[in-house]
Amino acid sequence: MNAVTKLLRELVARPSINPAFVDDPVVSGEERVAELLIDRALQAGLDFRRQPVLPGRKNLLVRLTPSGKAQRRIILAPHMDVVPAEANQFKPVIKNGRLHGRGACDTKGSMSAFFQSLCDVAKSGRRPQQTEILFVGLVDEECNQAGSRKFAQAGPKGDLAVAGEPTLLQTVTAHKGDLWWRLHAQGKAAHGATPHLGKNAVHTMARVVDVLETEYAKQLRLQSHPLLGSPTCNVGLMHGGTQPNIVPDDAWIDIDRRTLPGETAAGVWREIRTLLKKHGLKATYTDLKGVDSPALETDPNLPIVQEFLRSSRRRKTLGVHYFTDAAPIASGGTPAIVFGPGNIAQAHTADEWLDLKQLDQATAIVTRFLRVQP
Repeated sequence: MNAVTKLLRELVARPSINPAFVDDPVVSGEERVAELLIDRALQAGLDFRRQPVLPGRKNLLVRLTPSGKAQRRIILAPHMDVVPAEANQFKPVIKNGRLHGRGACDTKGSMSAFFQSLCDVAKSGRRPQQTEILFVGLVDEECNQAGSRKFAQAGPKGDLAVAGEPTLLQTVTAHKGDLWWRLHAQGKAAHGATPHLGKNAVHTMARVVDVLETEYAKQLRLQSHPLLGSPTCNVGLMHGGTQPNIVPDDAWIDIDRRTLPGETAAGVWREIRTLLKKHGLKATYTDLKGVDSPALETDPNLPIVQEFLRSSRRRKTLGVHYFTDAAPIASGGTPAIVFGPGNIAQAHTADEWLDLKQLDQATAIVTRFLRVQP
């Protein structure tokens, strides 16, 4: 078993469920992962510091300084938290060239590859002369990305950030943004025996859902991005009323609106409001996230992105539909891409696994990239 596989096995064995989902100190929080990485960093002679984000939760910054004056900074930024899992999913199993366990794919595989590459370069005695390499273990990606948002705000900025996510070793320069909204429809309560005296909010909201799922969906398909396709809108939850013999005076739905680069929350709401008005419908909305989650679009022709592509032996970049830490980091002024071993289809599953061949390939790609830095 090679060094990066051993590191992944140890990381998976350390539960780091996001505390927003499970309030159990035995399995929640990123600190057990950070402690292991700090120990490895000290063994490799690397500097580290912590960046407070949320109560009891801190980003981990591990730095490889150049041999000369720093004129460039590369940021390797995987997240340390995982989604909930059963206890047996934190007992990593290697079988048929795969490592099974929670976080193996999302995204401790990327974390292992990035960190092992950093340590290998540090131990080789051939540090870049002008490039600082900064590993940033981020907290809270699986909830509100508080770690990457704090890092974007507090810095330091870099010339390129590589957010770790399972991309099948492809380099991603664009992904969709995300709006989670609750739409409310107001009605008028009345006795269920005299519904004509009330106004049924559930009926109003049902009509809203129909408009969103048909006419609005068709309208969105007219927009397109070369890497991302069309924006989408999904109605994921609906609620209204209290009991059968009362005309409901309130109903609401939760929607997930995936945005393209350039779309804004204000613009999306104008679209929806205008369409509902056309059908004689009225609704209000509240933001369920409370934070901005814009789309990512990094110029694939940036010289440093092209350097990464050459190191990965690819020619083109791709786009993905899911949201990542790359967008908040990019909003702070650092061009960002997404890269890592594994398939997003394995993320969050009951039998999450990572192909160990891809883990080795990811480590080799990142190591090549770091070693060509000036």
